[in-house]
Amino acid sequence: MTVEDLAELHERATELHVVVVGGGAAGLVAAREAAKVGMRVTVVESADQVGGAIRTGEVAGLTLDLGAESFATRGGHVASLIRELGLDDDIVAPNSAGAWVAGVPSVGAAPLPKGGVLGIPASPFDEDVRRVIGWRGAWRAYVDRVRPPMTIGHADSLGVLVRSRMGARVLDRLVAPVTSGVYSAAPDDIDPDVAAPGLNTALTRTGSLSGAVAELAEKRATAPGGAVKGLRGGMGSLVRALAADIETRGGELLLGTTVAAIERAPDDADHAWRVVLDAAADDGESAALDAHAVIVATEERPARALLAPVVGSELEAEPPVAGPVVSIATLVVDAPELDAAPRGTGVLTVPGSHRAKALTHASAKWAWVAEAAGAGTHVVRVSFGSVDAPPATDALGSDDQIALALEEASALLGVSLDAAHVRGARVERFQQSQPAATKGHRQQTAAARSAIRSVAEIGAVGAWLSGTGLAQVVPDAIDEADRLRRALLFAQQ
Repeated sequence: MTVEDLAELHERATELHVVVVGGGAAGLVAAREAAKVGMRVTVVESADQVGGAIRTGEVAGLTLDLGAESFATRGGHVASLIRELGLDDDIVAPNSAGAWVAGVPSVGAAPLPKGGVLGIPASPFDEDVRRVIGWRGAWRAYVDRVRPPMTIGHADSLGVLVRSRMGARVLDRLVAPVTSGVYSAAPDDIDPDVAAPGLNTALTRTGSLSGAVAELAEKRATAPGGAVKGLRGGMGSLVRALAADIETRGGELLLGTTVAAIERAPDDADHAWRVVLDAAADDGESAALDAHAVIVATEERPARALLAPVVGSELEAEPPVAGPVVSIATLVVDAPELDAAPRGTGVLTVPGSHRAKALTHASAKWAWVAEAAGAGTHVVRVSFGSVDAPPATDALGSDDQIALALEEASALLGVSLDAAHVRGARVERFQQSQPAATKGHRQQTAAARSAIRSVAEIGAVGAWLSGTGLAQVVPDAIDEADRLRRALLFAQQ
């Protein structure tokens, strides 16, 4: 392509307007991609701040993560974005001490064994594994090695696979706490091909589940959940940098504004779409934005409602499976007894044993949080809710929510904490997307994508399509924005 060709494309790009509906991470990444080539971009966000589940806020004078606190390093996509935004010096690694598991019958709490895959151990007789599952559980798990080999190692349910090969104790005490804590889902609903790529292939090669795990663990050399990193000062700095970069490139952010509908523009218009806002103009008509392309970056249910009239009934044919609702209570406590990090960087729970599904000891996990809090002051995050049940905090008033979080933190950390210890607290509630590792998710999203992409100037991004987590959201949003850029720029060539 010649210099003249590039100049012509850039000139055409500046004449194009892209509207992005939703200012979460996916929407901001997609908007930035459009703005990078000179397109005029407008991001419409219903909340009064961007970021969605990635948000920071003040608790007891400390600026802390209130939602997502880290990103998975796989693929390198998030780290690359962070470098582009000039935040690479702020990337930090967590404490490698590891987490514990609580609610183990006759044991109470114990360190979560390292070196497995999704909690599945490579060697059931290792001391840290046997401490959790007992001798009975270890011998039952060992049966996996002496059973007939799995010559065709394909399973579509993690729970069924682990239960049949290693037994209930491995499933309930090791695997279920990990899937509940990471995916807010039961093991039976998790697709191993998505949650642990390569596991089924390794099963065929090695003939046993423990052999497959040993092979994968040797390659990964990471704890359950994968390697993660964070940002000094909180992940909110990433979305703030994205928003600032969009505005620097001439983009516009409309906060506190809801989109009512996406409509075809009149045939004689020089643009394809009208994005109707849920607000009236001065003349009483519905306010609207003219757009050459629209990218929908909301949660699944509102996304389907906006897209179905535009792309067809395919998005109505398969009603969305609701993702889990999760509540995170962030507590700042004066508790010198936590200086020793008695339960590592956090605690996962055996489902049904506690009202909380997990706890993160943030000041033990992240050095920057400990430095900001100071000696003797600690930050803990208590998580509630799963795909099977709403958060236990939902039926409570604000004071009772904090009291419950404090009660669960005491039990999970093994340290007595009461209201006198609390310097500040805050509870945030999130509607999560269905985890990508859920059985059938890939087929549902493939059908949705096919329908969306049947209209060249319409796109959609977000965790409901890509899977949860920035490591999946970011590259997917970049790819979708690139598809629309190409459709617009080369439409008349």
